[in-house]
Amino acid sequence: MNLVELIKVIILGIVEGVTEWLPISSTGHMILVDEFIQLSVSDSFKEMFFVVIQLGAIMAVVVLYFNKLLPFNFKNKPFIKKDIFTLWFKILVACVPAAIIGLLFDDKIDELFYNYQTVTFTLILYGVLFIIIERMHKGKSSTINDLSELSYKTAFFIGMFQLLALIPGTSRSGATIIGAMLIGSSRTVAAEFTFFLAIPVMFGASLLKLLKFGFVFTSSEIIIIVVSMIVAFVVSILTIKFLVGYIKKHDFTVFGYYRIVLGILVFGYFF
Repeated sequence: MNLVELIKVIILGIVEGVTEWLPISSTGHMILVDEFIQLSVSDSFKEMFFVVIQLGAIMAVVVLYFNKLLPFNFKNKPFIKKDIFTLWFKILVACVPAAIIGLLFDDKIDELFYNYQTVTFTLILYGVLFIIIERMHKGKSSTINDLSELSYKTAFFIGMFQLLALIPGTSRSGATIIGAMLIGSSRTVAAEFTFFLAIPVMFGASLLKLLKFGFVFTSSEIIIIVVSMIVAFVVSILTIKFLVGYIKKHDFTVFGYYRIVLGILVFGYFF
């Protein structure tokens, strides 16, 4: 692999690490960035890569929230943390809708919607929705202010909102955060549940893509995957810490305007 290709991979890793957690669509940005830098790989590898790179970002959540996610305590007297087991069951319940639809229609979704036209439309549409929902939500108190207060029913409905993210440009984090807030969750609870929900969803999606692609890689392809995941991991650590601090004092309106402006610029460029 030459230096130019390596720089492209690093750029994509940075883009993934930032956009996976901010409600601006990681897949959408990856598709758009690729329109300009064009990795020298096969279409089948690129399709798989845009999903598998997200594993680097997911590992950042595992590291940052390890104590909140591990249901076992091995210090002193070992015991099982029942509340964390319950949280994991709720996460799995929320995964059901996307798992079913994703398995059934993965290829069709890729064929129909993985293009800049779809990304442009969804960037603008959900940007507008972000602004409207934030204005509706302004001044209202949340009914769910802790992860333990999430019911299985609420978790399932948040999972239904996650279905929207199957369309590139929507933003998985954006869809689930909006859904959780509409149901009554605070921004902090909505964001944390979204972080945790990403773990099984993205591991499952990556495994599906790897099985379809096969586990035979060239040396260059291995370097692309490893380097991009490491970069995405490091950048995700910083992005998650930023977002957690940001939502304590601000709403998501600025991301709505960002999506609209970006959507218009992309449309103007390709038009």
